[in-house]
Formats: sequence, structure tokens, C-alpha cells
Amino acid sequence: MPIDATLAQFSDWSFRSAFGVYLLAAVFLIAQYATQTVTAAEQKSERQLVAAGKAPVRPTGPGRIEEAPRRPASERYGGMGYALVVLGLLLTVTSIVLRGFATDRFPLGNMYEFVTMATAAATATSIIALRKMRPTLIFVVVPVMILMFLAATVLYADAAPVVPALRSYWLPIHVTIVSIGSGIFLVAGVASLLFLLRMRFPAAEDGANTGALARFAQRLPDARTLDRLAYKTTIIGFPLFGAGVILGAIWAEAAWGRFWGWDPKETVSFIAWVVYAAYLHARATSGWRNTRAAWINVAGFVAMLFNLFIINMVVSGLHSYAGLN
Repeated sequence: MPIDATLAQFSDWSFRSAFGVYLLAAVFLIAQYATQTVTAAEQKSERQLVAAGKAPVRPTGPGRIEEAPRRPASERYGGMGYALVVLGLLLTVTSIVLRGFATDRFPLGNMYEFVTMATAAATATSIIALRKMRPTLIFVVVPVMILMFLAATVLYADAAPVVPALRSYWLPIHVTIVSIGSGIFLVAGVASLLFLLRMRFPAAEDGANTGALARFAQRLPDARTLDRLAYKTTIIGFPLFGAGVILGAIWAEAAWGRFWGWDPKETVSFIAWVVYAAYLHARATSGWRNTRAAWINVAGFVAMLFNLFIINMVVSGLHSYAGLN
């Protein structure tokens, strides 16, 4: 089938523009993360003054014009960064849609397109889950940018028809669900890593500065919030990914005459699913709820990355449809 080169070019431009917008968003989010500690220190100092009965008295009266309090710099940076992340997501979705129209197929036929969809899912999840924790958004934007950079360089594939084995209605069903689940797991993995860092420096919660890493951890949300974020996102991603694996088995039966053949990608996908199941079980088990469960969640995220890059790019199997040039 013919390829619309113009739409394909516009798709690539949208992708590159999204990367540039994310880069600018990262600058504002880093600025917010770096300046929020000043605001926190000022609030703590004011609380101490109020508790001691020494709070400054602000003059009031009919002759005084009350000025609206100015938003802290960290909030302004965060608002601009958040808006740019939303814009970057819209550009990424535009890139996906344009590639679909350019190739006249569902745009999930190679690793470049899969990673694009997964990063869009991760960004959308972070926009919703971190809307009240905007400084933490930078820790999702950075891995999203890394994945996009790899997609645009190492994994890039020209707009082209897919191989005959992928010309099936199961492609948009199976691969879309798996890619969205993978994007959600990215947010869960980041949350668990930040939780482990927060637990490593509990003294940072009371403002004690014991080193650069401790001061860095002090700016993160509290450990309970991060743990809850990891758990809630995994709860959503786990059934999605599991449904994707099951639907992939049904597709395998229709294409190859068997539901499961322990192909390398099937095997690692099953291992990753079991690891996430173990995390959810550990999260509900007394004695495993803290760092042990978080480490299991991180192991699941590592398994997902291994399945995406090593299995697709190094190991040969029936799922070798990376589309690399």
C-alpha cells in the first residue's frame, strides 16, 4: 500500500517537537524542584514564629490597600512545566495519529511506534497522578525523554507497511493494551525508586541536612505518598498488562496454531507479570509492605525494560518485529 510521505514527515516533526517541548518543560520542573525548598523553609520558619507568639503583625485598616499575595516562584515554574508537559503529550499523540494515516494502518508495527505509544501512556498517567505533586513530574519526564531519544535514534523506522504476520485486527488490540500497561508501569517504577530513596533518608523529613543526597530526598513527597502512588498505578497497569498477554496468546493461536510456545518474549512477559503479582501480594503482606515490596516493583520494571530492549534487539524469536533499519 502507498505511504503518504508528507504525513509521515509531519509525524516525525510532531515527535521531534514533543521532545523539544519536554526538554523545555524539564527546565521549568527542575527550577520548581530546586526552589520549592526555600518556600518550605519559609513556611516552617513562620510556623515556628506563630507557635512562639512572635509572628510579624501586618498593618491593617481602612487606609491600607491589601495586595493579593504573589504566587511563589516554585508554583509558577511548576505551572509552566505542567502546561508544557500537556502540550508535549498532545504533540506525541498527534505524531502517532499522523503516522497511522500516513501508513494506512494502526501505528504499532515496530519498536519506534511502540515506544512512542508507551511514552504517551506514561506521560498521560503522570499528568493525572502527579497533578498535586508537580515537582515529582520531572522524574517521569526525564525517563520519557530518554526513551524518546532512543526511539528517534536507535529504534527509528521509516513509515512503511508492516510485515504480513502483523496484518491482523489483533495488532491494535494486543499491542495497544501492552504499550499502555508498560507506560503505566514506568510511573510505578519511578515512584518505587523515589520511595526507596525517601526511606533511605528518613532524617530528611524533619529538615536535617546530612548530605547532598539527603537534601535531595527532602524535597520529595513523603514516603507514604510515594508508596501509595506506586501501588495505585501498579493496580491499574497489572490487569491491563495481564489482559494484553492473554490476548496475545489468543492471537498466537490464530496465527501459529498454539496459545503458548515459550518464545523468549512470551517467557519474559510472563516473568514480568509474575513479578508484579508478587509485588501486589507483598504489598498486602505484613512485614513486606515497605522496602521489600518496593524492590520487587523495581525488579518488575527492570524486567519490562529487559523485555523491550534486550529481547527485541538481541534475542531472536517469533516476536522479532522491531523494524530496525
